[in-house]
Amino acid sequence: MPVNPGPNLPSDVTEHTLEKGLLESPVVWQLLLLAAAVSVYVLFRPRGRRTPVVARPSVASRLVVIGALAGLAGVFWLNDYVGYVRTPHDLSILMQRGTGWTVGAGRGLADITAPDDEYIAHARNQLDSAKNTGGTADDKSHILQVSLPDPARGVPTGLANVMIPPGYGSPANAGRRYPVVYLVHGFPAGSSDDWFTAGDALSTMQDLLGDRLVQQMIVVAPDMTAEQPTTDWECLNVPGGPQLEDYLVNTVVPGIDRQFRTVADRGHRSLGGMSGGAYCALNIGLKHLASFGSLLITLPYDSLGDSAGILAGHPELIAPNTPQKYIPTMKFTYPVSVIIATGKSAPSDVTTTYRVANALAARGQYVAVHLEPGLTHTWRAARAALPYLLAFANQVFGAPPGEKVHAAVSGQPVPGKPGAIALPGGKVPPGPLMPGHHPPLGNHPPAGNQPGAKPPLPADHQSGGGHFGRRHLLHPLG
Repeated sequence: MPVNPGPNLPSDVTEHTLEKGLLESPVVWQLLLLAAAVSVYVLFRPRGRRTPVVARPSVASRLVVIGALAGLAGVFWLNDYVGYVRTPHDLSILMQRGTGWTVGAGRGLADITAPDDEYIAHARNQLDSAKNTGGTADDKSHILQVSLPDPARGVPTGLANVMIPPGYGSPANAGRRYPVVYLVHGFPAGSSDDWFTAGDALSTMQDLLGDRLVQQMIVVAPDMTAEQPTTDWECLNVPGGPQLEDYLVNTVVPGIDRQFRTVADRGHRSLGGMSGGAYCALNIGLKHLASFGSLLITLPYDSLGDSAGILAGHPELIAPNTPQKYIPTMKFTYPVSVIIATGKSAPSDVTTTYRVANALAARGQYVAVHLEPGLTHTWRAARAALPYLLAFANQVFGAPPGEKVHAAVSGQPVPGKPGAIALPGGKVPPGPLMPGHHPPLGNHPPAGNQPGAKPPLPADHQSGGGHFGRRHLLHPLG
């Protein structure tokens, strides 16, 4: 089976993901750099004969001031490139992950920068009412924090962030169940907050739902750090350490299925991630095909590379955790649909993308590739990829009974029907797809659990309505 292009999406969705937040603006680091230069002049300028004698700070103190300004300029330049901290509110969440005074300062900053404290407090209180009893009506998405501990597997608290869709708590939806997307953060120094801060998942989902490009779904961001975020665990079962592969499959997934109204089958469960989380999703997803029907990979790795050191003393475990080696011979007990997205300006990522895509396609699996122009291996690229990942997952899930959405599938826009996509006819030419080669698309990826299951609804179906909440809602997660 050949590799296919990824979903087509309207510009209002894709352009929003490329917008920079306040703290990503180049103006911030440029002003700090200018301040450092001005400080050099002011603090070290020669004194004229008529200049009043005023005691200057010591040379060391002056250098500290200049160095601090220059250092901050460097930090914000890097953030401009990477896109990890978008807004002051994102910064407040990052500070709350620290220790000592930074936690209190982060909470204070969160109080100042939260756009709607009353709404956020309400969202926090939704967990009990949002469980299987139905709860109160609400037309906005909520982000809840739940604990999924498994001390036996080395995870003491396992705090996960869960985004539930609008109307989840309404009595009218008490019997409704939802597909689930799991998104894993990067390694090391990742967090379950990342997909909702740097990844801007809430706003992206609002845009997709607002344009009726996806159905309502639950999005889960688990904490895969075992509360040791500086360690590059890569979601592995580490000898003598945390058993993170088992934790994700046997603790997180069943825990979410118990606490929320999910469609608890592989056809309605998708696993994704970025960078180290992309390796995690690819490796775990392929090894647990009975649990996941689709994989959403961005900024991919297909081997452990330098991270293999986490398995030091157990070289026999490296090959079974190297998708690059085992994909060509593995047994696919279930079909899997995979999208791989990366920045087009990251040559090594592009190479890995097509190596994995072609290997999976050669084994008869449905694979789509999306390249984002001008971006590299950063959170900015992952954020830009997210709407394509979610639209692809929706395509695999298929439309729920009684709900119509514009199918954001690969193909060409339908004239006169914004957001609707038509599938071009004809067969896809055989053979692998290489960069720059985009043959016409063939069939949908399979939906459901079994090979040849019924595909999603056609793209030209019209959708029902429903109000969706504010576009740029932020939330304190600490």
